[in-house]
Parts: sequence; structure tokens; C-alpha cells
Amino acid sequence: MTAQQTSWGPPTAGIAGAAAVGILLGIAVVTLVTDVPGRILIGIAAVGLLAFAVVSWRARPKLAIDGDVLVYRGWFTTRRLARPDISLIRITEFRRIGRTMRLLEIDTTDDRLLVLSRWDLGSDPLRVLDALTDAGFARGAAA
Repeated sequence: MTAQQTSWGPPTAGIAGAAAVGILLGIAVVTLVTDVPGRILIGIAAVGLLAFAVVSWRARPKLAIDGDVLVYRGWFTTRRLARPDISLIRITEFRRIGRTMRLLEIDTTDDRLLVLSRWDLGSDPLRVLDALTDAGFARGAAA
């Protein structure tokens, strides 16, 4: 019997890769690019990638089971959702650029919808839904 995973977040290697590319673009802006529009565009890309990496790292783990509470960590706040605070957890599938994309949606009783992608979870949303169902959170789940 294997232990069930109880926390999910963006992959460390992906965050490190985004930060590394941001740093490389920043170095390129200062040392290689000579035209002003190119510097502006590449500089914006470098700052954007670095900000994305920092925010992704800050929000780890994005979703976690902590006893009888589901913890959702955003960029600036952390929400603790007890079972009565969750009205529905479901998977939404759609096709995008020839691929089937899955999103885990958590609908709360205060009319907020938390949408988590594979990037946010670092795992397949179906596996996360299975873990949440096993923990008793997804009683009204629909796939």
C-alpha cells in the first residue's frame, strides 16, 4: 500500500527553468541587445518570467489536505476550506490546440470558483480529484 499524496504545487524544475530563462534574458538585454525596442521587449519578457517564477514558488504548495481542511494557497493569501465550505469539486475537460486539457475546479459555498491546472498542481488533475475523493472532500464530484 502506498501513501496517498496530500499536497500539490508547481514542479520545482519548471519554476527553476522559468527563473533561469528569465535571468538569461536579463543578461542578454544588458549585454547583447543593442536596439531600444528589442531591449524593451526582451526586458519585459525577462521581468515577466522572473515574476512568474517568484509567484509560483511563493504559492507552493498550491493545494494541500491538512487534516479535515483543504488549504488553497494563492499569490498573496491562503484559504482554508472545511468540507462544508466546498459545494462541488469537478474536472473540466476541453480541447485546445489538439490536446485535451483538464482543470480541477473547486466551487465554494461563498460563490468563489478555484480553478487549478496541471501546472498549478504538478500532477494530473484526475489524480488530485481521486485523492480529494478518498479524503472525503469531493462528495459531489463530477468528471
